[in-house]
Amino acid sequence: MLTERFFEVIRNEGVVSIVSWGHAEPHLACTWNSYLVVTDDERILIPAAGMKKTEANVEVNNRVLLALGTRNVEGFNGYQGTGFRIEGRAKFLTTGPDYEMMHQKYPFIRSVLEVTVDVAKQML
Repeated sequence: MLTERFFEVIRNEGVVSIVSWGHAEPHLACTWNSYLVVTDDERILIPAAGMKKTEANVEVNNRVLLALGTRNVEGFNGYQGTGFRIEGRAKFLTTGPDYEMMHQKYPFIRSVLEVTVDVAKQML
């Protein structure tokens, strides 16, 4: 589901916006493309140092939206830059092999946001 263009985007720096919502209004958290780790089965792992509101929302509603992009990868019709909209299901990991691998890579984390991708759409 995740295309080569998606992987090209995350190899370049850019902002990743993470939208979650529980009982109240949507909440927005951000990270960097360079922090995303994609597993062999295409789950996206994101180091979480904070993200406590995101975690509280995920406990109520595990649906999340991600928007990410970069100006360094050509988009449709020669457009300077491209990005993706990801729809998925999230959970936070605090133990297990994926958590341990991410903690080795990013020792500042308290947990890992795991996103199982349902839809990945190139937007530009």
